[in-house]
Amino acid sequence: MKATRREFLAATAVTLGTLPHLRAADTERKKLVLIAGTPSHGPGDHEFNAGVRLLAKCLEGVKELEVVTVLNGYPKDEKVFDGAAGILCYADGGGGHPLIRDKRLAFIDGLMKKGVGLMCGHFGVEVPKDIGAKEMREWIGGCYEHEFSCNPMWSPEFKTFPDHPISRGVKPFSVRDEWYFNMRFREGMKGVTPILTAVPLDTVRDGPYVYPKGPYKHIQEAKGKNQAETMMWAADRPDGGRGVGFSGGHVHRNWGNESFRKVVLNALLWICKVEVPKDGVESKVTEDDLKANLDPKGKK
Repeated sequence: MKATRREFLAATAVTLGTLPHLRAADTERKKLVLIAGTPSHGPGDHEFNAGVRLLAKCLEGVKELEVVTVLNGYPKDEKVFDGAAGILCYADGGGGHPLIRDKRLAFIDGLMKKGVGLMCGHFGVEVPKDIGAKEMREWIGGCYEHEFSCNPMWSPEFKTFPDHPISRGVKPFSVRDEWYFNMRFREGMKGVTPILTAVPLDTVRDGPYVYPKGPYKHIQEAKGKNQAETMMWAADRPDGGRGVGFSGGHVHRNWGNESFRKVVLNALLWICKVEVPKDGVESKVTEDDLKANLDPKGKK
């Protein structure tokens, strides 16, 4: 009779961790599902498919993760979420947000209640005020609210970072992107840690914003007050799960900036409860990498 694996280990006095191919860490890989939205903008913007593939490539060296990519929208088979430790939704949001359409809200909420981590990127942090906003604040701590939040193109100066695993190895940086701010957070910012913060210039508060062009009086009222705004945040949930919101990611070329990229890679580990290295996730991105896998609209 063929010996079982357990009997083999007992007979030879081999324990998990003794042999490289039997290390416990290899049997405990966390599953990360990266969802890319459908094409929606011109060349180089909202390159969700290329962005997700680039992030997956950057995570290849993280042995604690099993990365699964879902391209061109919400998965056709929800079994892809089976056993997931974390999910990234990098897609267009608003009324067409892939996590709230077609009665998916309850399904995703069920995953969150099981402790699955969730990160939403760029437009993916926006949901309608009356559909999904309450859940999104529960899941990731905050969300973009139409005509309360704003979406200018600008270059924040990210100079200091909190003592948080997501910040490890991240150095001061600035890139021009459609950085949303004035998000609608949980009351009292309960369980929410700002990660990327900066003070907008008065000219940024005055607009124009991408849509609607504004300006909004409540955004302008903070002019001259040196008021920092939060553009990336981490959230802990009572169910033990973790959430992250990242408002950048409109401009695909920004993935070429090491700190921009690292803070997102770190966050993906964190939502899966994988230990973030002391210097953060190391990765290299070339010009060819940035040009790879662009949507047909983005190819020249």
